[in-house]
Amino acid sequence: SRWPVESGGGSVQSGGSLRLSCTVPGITSERCDMNWYRLAAGRQAREWVSSFTFDGVISYLSSVKGRFTMTKDAAKDTVYLEMSNLKPEDTAMYSCKPMGRCYGYYSWGPGTQVTVSS
Repeated sequence: SRWPVESGGGSVQSGGSLRLSCTVPGITSERCDMNWYRLAAGRQAREWVSSFTFDGVISYLSSVKGRFTMTKDAAKDTVYLEMSNLKPEDTAMYSCKPMGRCYGYYSWGPGTQVTVSS
């Protein structure tokens, strides 16, 4: 089984910034869409945060629009999530997942924890 490797999480104060990375060998050659999700403590389901389709269409959860920016470096098979003006409600474990035509071929990775204090 294959899975993403996420990094870049940490603890910041409200208003701070972080840059998450997610590397998944093969996502460019396999023309995968890529999604970011988050799972907050006490919740049972991950929340979709953003998407970057292989064709370059980017979309965001309404509550992060204008604060988060998703980008991709195809040569490195890596996607990024630039997060600014972080709020305590952004605290969660963040994970990425190949989707679209790659759905079902990758497991969930370990994720990276983001903690925002007020």
